[in-house]
Amino acid sequence: MDERRTDRPEPDAIWTPDVPWVADEPPPAIRDAPPDPLAPIDPNAPVSGHVPPPEPRIPVTELSAHDWTAAEPNLYPLLRPVGTVGIELATIEPAALAAEGLKPHAEQLVDPGPAGLAVVYAIASGGFDVIVNAGHLLSWGVGPAEIRSAAFRNLAAWSATAGWTAEESGIRRLLSSDTGDGWDASRILLPEVRELITREVGATGGRVLVGLPERHLLVAGSLMAEDPEFARLFGEFIIEHSGGADEPIDRRVFELVGGELVPFAG
Repeated sequence: MDERRTDRPEPDAIWTPDVPWVADEPPPAIRDAPPDPLAPIDPNAPVSGHVPPPEPRIPVTELSAHDWTAAEPNLYPLLRPVGTVGIELATIEPAALAAEGLKPHAEQLVDPGPAGLAVVYAIASGGFDVIVNAGHLLSWGVGPAEIRSAAFRNLAAWSATAGWTAEESGIRRLLSSDTGDGWDASRILLPEVRELITREVGATGGRVLVGLPERHLLVAGSLMAEDPEFARLFGEFIIEHSGGADEPIDRRVFELVGGELVPFAG
């Protein structure tokens, strides 16, 4: 029931102060014409008492998919197993690039890596990555050289500050990278990293063995002539870690020879 009263009481009447009087209120705003649907909207007008919603934040991966300046600082090379399929970045033609870029699910771009491995390129975004495909290349308007340059520059900058774990047991020397950042195995692509491994692990004069069992692990060890058993133990370690990995790379044992990664011949 509406408790408002329309008749103002006499001065000596008894009334409750909490009950408003209609005569004390401003006259109601009564519309005498329909609103003009073509009239500009007042940007300062309240909407149901709510403030305008904040501007949506565009995920870096979505922004990077269309903007080269956003993608460039977030590109990294990733090692992939032998036989990885995709469009070879070095040989892709403009016509093939345009046709592939229009597909709903464009193929990833691939470069040849060391020892038969493949290299793909990823846009990093927090806990996941987006693999670069032909559609990205079309949107960015850049060539293969720019892709490689940005990716390897970012990898080198990250690697320069990423730590290593060194272990020694008798004549055995181990050096590993297991930061969890996602680029550990990719470090083997950098000449300065291969030089560091050769210098640190091969300091005793032994052969330098390398394992790339998964994306998150790069491990190297010294094989001395008086310790042939180490090669077998090292190989078993690589197979075990590759078998339980979410993103395995290779179960083989490699060797650094003249600064280059080659399969270990035994």
